[in-house]
Amino acid sequence: MRLLTKLIAAAAPLALIPLGGIAAAQLGPGDPAQVVSTAAPTCSPVPVDAPPGSMIESVQAARKPGGTVTFPATPFSPASEITGVPAYCEITVTVTHPGANDHVKVVVALPETGWTGRLQAIGGSAYAAGNFGAPLVQAVKDGYSGVTTDAGVPTSDNPLETGWAVTTDGKINTPLVTNFATRSVHEEALIGKDVTQEFYGRSITYSYWNGCSTGGRQGYSEAQNHPDDFDGILANAPAVDWTRFAVATLWPQVVMNQDHHFPSNCVLNAFRQAAIAACDADDGVANGIVDRPDECSYDPRTLVGTKVLCEGEEITVTPADAEVMRKVWAGPTDERGRSLWPGLPKGADPAWLAGTKVDADGTPSAPGFPVAVAWVQSFLQKQPGFDTSTITYRQFTELFRQSVKEYDDIIGTADPDLSDFRRSGGKLITFVGSDDQLIPPGGTLDYRNQVERRMGGAERVNDFYRLFLAPGVEHCGGGAGPVPENPLGALVDWVEHGKAPATLAASTVAGGRTVTRDLCPLPQVSRYSGAGDPAAASSYRCTNN
Repeated sequence: MRLLTKLIAAAAPLALIPLGGIAAAQLGPGDPAQVVSTAAPTCSPVPVDAPPGSMIESVQAARKPGGTVTFPATPFSPASEITGVPAYCEITVTVTHPGANDHVKVVVALPETGWTGRLQAIGGSAYAAGNFGAPLVQAVKDGYSGVTTDAGVPTSDNPLETGWAVTTDGKINTPLVTNFATRSVHEEALIGKDVTQEFYGRSITYSYWNGCSTGGRQGYSEAQNHPDDFDGILANAPAVDWTRFAVATLWPQVVMNQDHHFPSNCVLNAFRQAAIAACDADDGVANGIVDRPDECSYDPRTLVGTKVLCEGEEITVTPADAEVMRKVWAGPTDERGRSLWPGLPKGADPAWLAGTKVDADGTPSAPGFPVAVAWVQSFLQKQPGFDTSTITYRQFTELFRQSVKEYDDIIGTADPDLSDFRRSGGKLITFVGSDDQLIPPGGTLDYRNQVERRMGGAERVNDFYRLFLAPGVEHCGGGAGPVPENPLGALVDWVEHGKAPATLAASTVAGGRTVTRDLCPLPQVSRYSGAGDPAAASSYRCTNN
């Protein structure tokens, strides 16, 4: 196989050229780059071992000049730029799997100078398996060889695209679903390490995963299924228990359509602000944040009769408004009223999961959370154009159970047995925002509880897996609360120096001033000490209640 891949690489558009003379000093844990060379490595295709069960189709290389790298705005991200990027070599490896008719692209970005000996793999979002933009370039700037993959899924500016999941004859494209769920992330790790070793003439010292949302789920998949791939995994706001989450977040749309009532977005926001006002001080300080939404007992019926100003029009909150909000907060239930999944946190922005759309003629509707809509349309109904607004309460429960039965073994990512990851010496850090408006944090908290029950309690689990609750923080960052400043740095210190993070330093800017807070690993939470500036981390402490 090694000979075959060398021949394929030689036939690539850029000819295989031997690496320039390079000698690398062995890096110690956490040391800065100490590469000693007379010339930068030549940017050309390298021989690549095909991961088991795959074949290499091509290897291509392109030198990137570095400097200031800009990224245009997309429908889901603003324009941005990264300065001070070293010149780097971008090697693209395309693999296929016999019988799958797939073409999986893996891109490895290798800095010509300043490489620290580390590899950083980049996760995706929604239905995109990777990110070829700013995160990959940031990894290069920070001295990593960066790697990401498209899983063979057609890419576009829209990470919500799922047409690839269904074949023309209305069946699930099992190879692509398998790629997206688990296979391509593992192959990304193998190829990233192999290409890096060939490029620099030495193996990596440490490997890290960095992802949020879908990228968070991918990180947990690696810990569960391929525990030796990464020394450290940073997996924030993870979409664990995907088969339940991806249906459960359609619940608000079902509620509105089945109850035939569509509260305006400003009324929904009025409920949110009322819940914050009612529960803000429960943690001992009034700072506009509900630290533990699951402990907030605010009843939306108390807002009935209140007048809300919506785009210049005064609207009176009705009992029907309150009932919709109650169900959205409570979360989906089955036909017997039993909870299926946590609801939207009180204090979180309801617009994504429960937002109302008003047509030009004034007709309101509930479009539904796009990730959930796409999952039901493509993966469950196998009809990308299926109208999810027609789903009844009973059908919702049936779809929920179908999702778990049909896909749990493929993409569920909910196995609480992390024994192999612990034995491998791996470390896992996660933060979840209490105001996560896309993936209710209750799913991750429940998964952590299952791991503790399976693996000997919180103290033993914290030896290798630490989960931090970020009060007031939204999905992957943003919101009213302080956001972790450098969780990847904390992970590196833990892996390379054995320094388990007692806290994660977090900050944000609110009202023109910087607000700081040290986040605590569960079962501890950050609580106001009763004195001092509520905007200063020194005024908080870690406590078990």
